[in-house]
Amino acid sequence: MDIKQSIDKLRPRIIDIFDHLHAHPETSWNEVNTTAFISNILRENHCTVETFQDCTGVIGEMGNGIFTVGLRSDIDALWQEVHGTFQANHSCGHDGHMTLALGVFLVLKEMDFRPGGKLKFIFQPAEEKGTGALKMIEEKVLDDVDFLYGVHLRPVEEVKDGQASPAIVHGAAQFIKGEIVGTDAHGARPHQGQNAIEVGAAFVTMLNSIHLNPSIPYSAKMTQFFAGGESSNIIPGKATFSLDLRAQDNEVMKELTKKVEKVAESLAFVHGVEIKLEPAANVAAAIVNEQAQEIMAEAIADTLGKENLVAPVITTGGEDFHFYTLKRPEVKATMLGLGCDLTPGLHHPDMTFNKDALFSGIEILTKAIILTFDKYGEEGHLHD
Repeated sequence: MDIKQSIDKLRPRIIDIFDHLHAHPETSWNEVNTTAFISNILRENHCTVETFQDCTGVIGEMGNGIFTVGLRSDIDALWQEVHGTFQANHSCGHDGHMTLALGVFLVLKEMDFRPGGKLKFIFQPAEEKGTGALKMIEEKVLDDVDFLYGVHLRPVEEVKDGQASPAIVHGAAQFIKGEIVGTDAHGARPHQGQNAIEVGAAFVTMLNSIHLNPSIPYSAKMTQFFAGGESSNIIPGKATFSLDLRAQDNEVMKELTKKVEKVAESLAFVHGVEIKLEPAANVAAAIVNEQAQEIMAEAIADTLGKENLVAPVITTGGEDFHFYTLKRPEVKATMLGLGCDLTPGLHHPDMTFNKDALFSGIEILTKAIILTFDKYGEEGHLHD
């Protein structure tokens, strides 16, 4: 049975998997039921399963050997307001990513695929926190992986429905929590304290005055600011805030972070306050391997036609997938950018996409895995 026939046979099952995952979102590090659901599917199909005592997430393995190909999916949802109620919500498409990875697994099992080495399915928690990939690295999940593939649904303005990209060139992101510590003052006596709001306003102005190499996209902006209480005649000396830093290159991100720290130091001196900065989370810029990208491009062209193979997507969005290659440079990795008519946009509470694209994505990823074993793996075959 070939890939398309296997997908057609499994279509109802794959739809059921997506519907369940979409209806049961769980936030970062809380994906307990999601982990159990994935584990059950893997075990029911005689896959070797590994879970972790101190975190969520699950690893499934097929085959044996030294050469290893990995397929990674993130499993967490966002916490956001949806029609007036805060709740877990799969508005970043991770329900689709899990469905794609499980679909590939089920298709390969249906085909009785025997990899020329080992195939590892990595269902990773806490991508939205930027810390899940680092935890998987700490658990040595990547230590035996040679090629690693990921996938992310793309907004309609980046990749059209029916098209796909062999790589997603994400930028680096750094999130910082900050605190201004000064002294409150009476509204009529501003000279007796410090105005944290004025400090915050000056911070925003100075962030806009940071200048780096203009050929590499970057930005630094304040995304939260809280100061004062119920009394409008008190000048607040204290405030908390959040910063969002972005850069298309890891070295530029280092430079940008140092500039922001210098801004804080200067403002603290000028205004006579203490400014504390604490990194909250960060993700690395993409490091795409040429061999992995070529395999993904071949799989896309074979599935959708060469005319629907588009260039690598360059996006300022972040993804902790790229920690795998930053921390393990020997791993050859790329992410499939799947067009699926995704609107109004990623992280929008009402995000939706064309579910039929999942079946194209499963075919692309399945072909990429088989191609990788054919080109680089040990001797493997489809069992008759």
